[in-house]
Formats: sequence, C-alpha cells, structure tokens
Amino acid sequence: MRVEKNFGVRAGVTAAGAAVALFVFGAGPVRAQTAPAGRVAPSAAVVSIPPQPQEPVRRLSINEAVALALEQNIDLQVDRIDPQLQDLSVAVARSGWTPAFFSNLQTRSQSNPTTDIFGGAASLTNDNLTSQAGVQQLLPWGGGNYTAFFNSGRSETSNIFSTFNPQLSSSLGFNYTQPLLRNFTIDATRQQVLVSRKNREISDVQLNQSIAATTRNVKNAYWDLVFAINNLAVQRQSLQLAQQSFRDNRARVEIGTMAPLDIVQAEAEVAQREESVILAEAAIQAREDALRALISNPADQPEFWNTRLEPADLPNFEPIAVDVEAAVRTALANRTDLATTRKQLEANDISIRYFRNQSLPDVNALVNYSAFGLAGTRLELTPGLNPTIISQSPRGFGGALGDIFGSDYPSWSMQLQVNYPIGASSAEGNLARARLQDSQARKRLQGTELQVTTQIRSFARNVTTNAKRVEATRASRALAQKRLEAEEKKFTAGMTSSFLVIQAQRDLSNARNNELQAIIDYLKSVVDFETSQQAPLGGGGGGLVQTGQQQQSQQQNQQQNQQQQQQ
Repeated sequence: MRVEKNFGVRAGVTAAGAAVALFVFGAGPVRAQTAPAGRVAPSAAVVSIPPQPQEPVRRLSINEAVALALEQNIDLQVDRIDPQLQDLSVAVARSGWTPAFFSNLQTRSQSNPTTDIFGGAASLTNDNLTSQAGVQQLLPWGGGNYTAFFNSGRSETSNIFSTFNPQLSSSLGFNYTQPLLRNFTIDATRQQVLVSRKNREISDVQLNQSIAATTRNVKNAYWDLVFAINNLAVQRQSLQLAQQSFRDNRARVEIGTMAPLDIVQAEAEVAQREESVILAEAAIQAREDALRALISNPADQPEFWNTRLEPADLPNFEPIAVDVEAAVRTALANRTDLATTRKQLEANDISIRYFRNQSLPDVNALVNYSAFGLAGTRLELTPGLNPTIISQSPRGFGGALGDIFGSDYPSWSMQLQVNYPIGASSAEGNLARARLQDSQARKRLQGTELQVTTQIRSFARNVTTNAKRVEATRASRALAQKRLEAEEKKFTAGMTSSFLVIQAQRDLSNARNNELQAIIDYLKSVVDFETSQQAPLGGGGGGLVQTGQQQQSQQQNQQQNQQQQQQ
C-alpha cells in the first residue's frame, strides 16, 4: 500500500504524456525539421510538465529559443563589442594622418657688456617677444609630410646703430618632405591602418562564428530538454506498468494463486522505477537551466530562475539527403576559421610589402620656402661712430605682412637626402622572417583545410548513422512491445513467471528510451553537420593580427620618422 500512495503522488501519467509516448514510440516516420512556432502536429503533442502553483511558464519553439539567444545571450553581447573596439583601433591608426596645430609664445630680455666699438654703450640690452603658429601633417598618400608656419616678433635694443627700433618682424614658411623610395608606397602609418582594417574584418568573422556556435548550442540544449521531458514520460509509463503488475500480483496472492514471496519482487521493481522518475525530474531541471542560461539574461528578467521552459516543437524524424561533396565545398568557402586564417595571410602580405619597401634606400626630396617682412620705427642716423637720430619714420605691422605676401624677400631651397646602410639591415632580416612566417601560415592553412574536410565527412557519417539507428531502435521498440504483450498473456495463463514479465517491462522501457535518444541524436547530428559548414564546433580559428614582428616594425619606423624630422 505504501508503494501505491507514493506512485499516486509522484508519477500520475498525464494525457499529454501518453500522447507523446504514442507519437515517439508508436508512430511511423515523420518530418525531420521542427514544426513552426505555435503549430503542433495533430497526431502528437510535446510533453508538458505540470507547473508548480504560481510558477510562470514560457512556451517556446526552437526558432524562438534561437532568436532569444541572439538577442539576450551574454557571451554574444560581449562578442558584439569586439567590432566596436576594432573600429576604434582603425580610428587610432588613422589619427597618424590628422593635422597637428602647434604654437609658441616667448618673451626674452638680455643684457650683455659690449665687446666692440659698434655697441654704442657700456652694455647692450635686447628685449624680444616672439610668437609662432603652424600646422604639420603626414599625408596618407606618398608618405610625404609638410609643415606650414607663421612667425612674428617684436624686438627693442639699446644698440644705437640699429636702424629699426623697436623692430617688428614676420615670416611665413612651408617645408615639404617627399620620400622617393622607402616609405613611398607604404609606411608605418599606412601599415597600421591596413592591418587594423583586417583586424576589423576578422572581428566580424569571429562574431559570425560566435553566433553560429551559440545557435548550435541553443538547438542542442533545446533537444536535450525535449529528451529529458519525454524520458520522464517514459519512466512514468514504465512505473505505471510496474504498479499494475504489483496490483495484479497482490490480487493473485490474496486469492491464493501466487506465493506471497513473488509480490516482493514486484514491489522492489516499483521502488526502483520510482527512483528513475525522480532522476528524470531532476534531469529536466538541469536541462532547463542549461537552456535558460543560453537564451536569457538574469539582469533583464527578474523571474530568470523561476520560469519553466516548455518546448513547443516535436522531436520529429525524417532522413535528409546528405551531399558530402557540396558540404565540403561550402565549408572550405565559408568556414569562419578558414576565413580568419585567410585574412591573417592578407595581413601578412601587408607586412611583407612594408618590410620589402623598408629595405630600399632612404631617398627624400625636401623643399623649403619662406618669405620675410620687416616693420617698426625706422631711424635715420648721422654717419660716424657716435650717430644721432636725424628722423624717425614709423612703419606698421601691415607693412611687414605686405612684404610677406608681396614676396619682396623670398627664400627657397631644394635638397636631396640619401641614406642607405652598409651591409645587412634590420629591414632585410624582418623581410626574410616575414616571408618564412607567411609560408608557415599557408602550410597551416592547408592543414586546416584538410582537417575541415575530415570533420565534414565525419559529421555527414554521423547523420547517416543516426538515421539508421532510429530505424533500428524503432524496430527494437516494436518487438519489445510485442514481447511484453506475449509475456503478459503467458503469465495470465500461468505459463511464465512474474520475473520474465518485469524483465520484458524493463526491456520495453529501455527500447523506448533508445528510440528517443536515437531521434534526439539524429536531430543534434543534423545541427552539428549544418553548423560545421559555417564555424568550427570547438571554437578557435585565430585572432586579431597584432604580432610582435609588426610592433617591432612600428617602433623602427617611428624612430626613422623622428630622425627625418630632426634632419
């Protein structure tokens, strides 16, 4: 009597559970794809676990679960930040071409003893105020750089021979440096920009890889939950059979057609199957947590851990045609790990082009132009070693500007600089190393392509094998059902023992679970086969291109730029 009471509390078989058991274990072949959201096949229904009082329930299809994961999955939200970070890296690299404004303001007063007869006094005092403003920029084409500046100043002196006192001066200048060989087609800044753009493309590929992996994990977790729910229905049905056998055996004992010892075995079987029901219920909670963590964000949903997830799609089965050759071609063209490696090779090509350019002679053409203007108070002095002021004629600062823009006092120069190391240079060593690394990376790409082909063929075999498993387990379940019916008839006629009936019940329960597991494995193998053509199932696939080799080249070129600026 104790067993009957526990069974009534724990394992009442619902009508939905019986319908799913009939579908999964007694129906013929059905569709391999999941049913659309909100639609259920008329011949079956997914098992629903009765919710606890006031427990919220979320019923969702597999497509809805994937959509929720793409929107709310925390790992995907983290990965979506990577392209934004790479956008900033591109912007930082491009900032090397941003014009820079510079300015300087200086005042100075100096008194010195005179050292010649032209000082005009025992001491010579000079007061100067100068200012400078300009702009300089590295150009994004040709590697050239320019500097444009404007200088102005006011000076006052105690020197009696000065013809302008106070004196206003101004000058306008322009300097341009153009590399002719090294840094002409590519320089450090252009290399950084091109590599950062490749990193931006790689981050997009890696985001697509994360999306594919998350989609696959959600689908597999969804089918795991479906299996756990239907496994509970199987265990409950098995418990129901054991309970019925217990009641029948007890009735036979009461009328004296069975020994009392035989009822102990039936009661032990009921207790064992109660344990299976308890474990199946715990497995559902674990599968719910796994799926919940993939499709929800606890920060946005207060009922994150309390909402029960109820699958709306059926574990349907229909063999699909597997085109291995087409799948291999698709994977070799679209796999994210291969796409990442190819973009890394493109970045390596940029570095090789840069190092090849750095091994050329450093030849630069420099052009300088400036114009000068002068104003202030012009003094007319008497001749002699002790001059006196005859007259003063002031000239405003506008006159100095007129001299500049009128090109009254121009000055220009042209210069050709050649710099080439004697012997082997670091650029040649870096070029040789970059070429070897590129050759190594291309060999690795070939190895990865071989691994991808092997993986696709393996996943295709899994799909075919699991399809055959479903057919085999379906036939096994049908035979186990017939065997149980035969054993029950023989037991009623007194031709067999209760042990064989219990054994037949166990075999039927195992056969049902094997069929359900084969269907779920088939659906998951289809998911893996489709995902493996888009992304590696084990993650990885390379990373952003920022090698020590490139960092070293950037430092070397920064030093070269500084030397050019100093020259």
